[in-house]
Amino acid sequence: MEKNRALAALQALANDARLDLLRLLMPAGAEGLAAGEIARALGLSASRLSFHLAALEGAGLITSRKQARNVFYAIDPAGIGGTISYLLNDCCMEHPEVLACCRHPVKATPES
Repeated sequence: MEKNRALAALQALANDARLDLLRLLMPAGAEGLAAGEIARALGLSASRLSFHLAALEGAGLITSRKQARNVFYAIDPAGIGGTISYLLNDCCMEHPEVLACCRHPVKATPES
């Protein structure tokens, strides 16, 4: 992954609503969810949701497909995996302690 692409993905991820969106889409798999379902689940207006979806899709983290009158959004595993791989392999240079944290669940803190 190129540095600019990784930066775009990381910038897109630096938003509470977008992280919630990814959490919602991940279990939906390749089928994804219709935009209307996503908006209802997250309590976002259509314009606000469109803004967040465009940021994630532009960063290569989600994909969209039109089916009849609906647009379905799904996680792009290669985009997410590429971003994580860039951090681990390029930035962190496969540092053993960083890699160890990725293998074991980290307990969430109250503020996370």
